[in-house]
Amino acid sequence: MTRYGEFSGAVAGGCDRLVHPSIDGSERLRQRRLVGLLLAAPFLVAGAGVVLVSANLGAAPTFAVIFAAFSLSWLAALLVAATGTAASIGVASLGVGAVTAGAIIAAAGGLTSPAALLAAALPLEALWVWRTRKAALFGGLAAVAALLLQGLLGAVPFAESATASAWHWLLPVAWLATFVARAVQFAGHGAEQAAAPAAPLEQVLRAVVLRVAQNGDVVDVSEQARTLLRLQPELLLGTALFDRIHVADRVGYLCALADMRDGAETRQVELLLRLPRQSESDAGDNFRPFALEFIKAGVEFIAIVRNNDTVAELRNELAKATDAVKSAELAKSNFLAAVSHELRTPLNAIIGFSDMLLHEMFGKFQEPRQKEYVGIVRESGQHLLEVVNSILDVTKIESGCYAINPEPFRFREAVDMCASMMALQIEAKALDLAVEVAAGTGEVKADRRAVQQMLINLVSNAAKFTPDGGRVEIGAKRLGSRLHFWVSDTGIGIAQEDLSRLGTPFTQIQNDYTRRFEGTGLGLSLVKGLVALHDGAMSIESAPGEGTTVTISLPIEGPALRPEPTKGEVMRLPADRIREMRNGPLRKAS
Repeated sequence: MTRYGEFSGAVAGGCDRLVHPSIDGSERLRQRRLVGLLLAAPFLVAGAGVVLVSANLGAAPTFAVIFAAFSLSWLAALLVAATGTAASIGVASLGVGAVTAGAIIAAAGGLTSPAALLAAALPLEALWVWRTRKAALFGGLAAVAALLLQGLLGAVPFAESATASAWHWLLPVAWLATFVARAVQFAGHGAEQAAAPAAPLEQVLRAVVLRVAQNGDVVDVSEQARTLLRLQPELLLGTALFDRIHVADRVGYLCALADMRDGAETRQVELLLRLPRQSESDAGDNFRPFALEFIKAGVEFIAIVRNNDTVAELRNELAKATDAVKSAELAKSNFLAAVSHELRTPLNAIIGFSDMLLHEMFGKFQEPRQKEYVGIVRESGQHLLEVVNSILDVTKIESGCYAINPEPFRFREAVDMCASMMALQIEAKALDLAVEVAAGTGEVKADRRAVQQMLINLVSNAAKFTPDGGRVEIGAKRLGSRLHFWVSDTGIGIAQEDLSRLGTPFTQIQNDYTRRFEGTGLGLSLVKGLVALHDGAMSIESAPGEGTTVTISLPIEGPALRPEPTKGEVMRLPADRIREMRNGPLRKAS
């Protein structure tokens, strides 16, 4: 029974290939059964001709009957395959079947012959093909017509001397055997499921199914190629599929095929296939995106080709969105750089003339408040200049144009410089500034100005957010090939949900305490960018009310060697380092 199931499935698959590609669903199943019946019926008629006609009329008429049976029946099957219309052809076939059954019964000796049982084949076969009561009714009428017609044909020369014989049982028994086998197969597994061809799977997946040999040649292509690829299946056999793959995707296809030959069960690859032009107005190479999946099937491979337009469109939209974001960031950076440069010139003038007035180079102030106001103007200008310089630095780092000059220097010197510069701010809040730099710290190869900027920004933040009388500590030690230094405080701390936003330009953690202090949110962002330029790492340990510790790790031997910029060109930060600087994680240590 298993072998029969395989045989019947193969037959059903072959019949399905003869159905017009535009037909699907239940109508496809009906046309498949009709095509199978039309292809098989001539064999029964040929057997009847050999048994009945040759005995009365000889060999020549027998061959004529056999030829006519095969010609008419197979022509009807080809018409179904070519046109996709089965109703009219089915009715005509039922009429021809009634005439043929009447002739066979008459040639067998009339109603007394076992061949008369063939009349039952007409309604049963009609019911088998169409699966409707209407079809069974038409088949019954055709059977009645066959029985009536055999009486009229009894006077025809080939039936005048016909007599019933036991040999005539061969005809109805042969037909009944095929019908019972089909009925049992349908009752046990379902006719449509037992004879499952490749086409229903293709229709569900909306895919082209191919069989590929070990050497990569395509040996079989499903009919879905006509609709999805607009190609005749035979045009993809051999190496024709490979020839239609875009040159840039052929390596991926061959690698997937090689993996399958090495024993892989499945492989997937995305590729572009060249399809035929639909009209003369089509321009270009007409490549379309498809997804191909290899599945191992014995010594061969099954390749399932599916349309990949949706994924390709999403990728195009993502690429456009990425370009738009890059354009917006570039415009923002250019704007900030232009505005910052325009601000620096008047600010330098304001600060310079304020200094001259404060030193009373052109005469004494008549009122003490005049000197106080000039001092306020100078302090405000100095603060604004610092903000402008920070904006320029952050803009350069984000655009990958910040130049660094690594050189060996003693790290303790940078710490002492920072401590002296921050002394006034520390004393103003009565803070305790502790320096804990290990004796073996030694030298580090880095940009001295950048490292001092990191320390100043971190200590400034620590002093700003630490209440009066608190403690700020600068520490450092050498671990292997890296220098670890940190700035800790006993300030207000940072909540865990706010850590992810730290380091983003122009972002400050908002609460009642922090809003008492001015700031642009650029200090930590600048530190983060400078650390990334040195191939370093930064982490934050903090909790509300418990203070904050910012730890930075830098390579002792300096950042990885990068190509020197040509004349007139600044050193650019690689794209991956830009992303790390922008999106690198800041963690809350447990």
